[in-house]
Amino acid sequence: MTAHTFEAELWLPEKRDTVFSFFADARNLEAITPPWLNFAIVTPEPIAMRVGAQIDYRLRVHRFPVTWTTEISAWEPPFRFVDKQLRGPYRQWIHTHTFEEKDGGTSCRDLVEYAVPGGRLINWLIVRRDVEQIFAYRKEALLARFPARSPSPSIPPHDRSLQNFRGYDEPSYNI
Repeated sequence: MTAHTFEAELWLPEKRDTVFSFFADARNLEAITPPWLNFAIVTPEPIAMRVGAQIDYRLRVHRFPVTWTTEISAWEPPFRFVDKQLRGPYRQWIHTHTFEEKDGGTSCRDLVEYAVPGGRLINWLIVRRDVEQIFAYRKEALLARFPARSPSPSIPPHDRSLQNFRGYDEPSYNI
């Protein structure tokens, strides 16, 4: 099984507790997932986020219906959590979310370790581009949800304009 890595970092102008709380509500995943995936959480509410929590989703990938189940394998509010695919389109999907206070806001980091049926070729032809597009949409949705406040002289302009992240504009590749 060939594993691939995708990394992204995004600075948001909000306190870590607020940002983590947004991610701690599983329903918010629908708001930051591209509409072309027809993504829906099918696990009944309320969903108690904790180690061992399982969440079921329904979506479409290139028009094919997909069911996906993830499990929260690490839960350390407000610093990090990890979701791992139990059933779904990938051979492996482990998504580590970390949150760090930085420059008066929060640096949100994503590390995704994944493997796909068809290995490197399918990743190169289809999957990598899909992952990049999903995270690009997610970036825009998060920027809309957490808009920049009036500029603060203590925060460099490149941080306020969110040009200092890797993954959304400049992906880190491990093909």
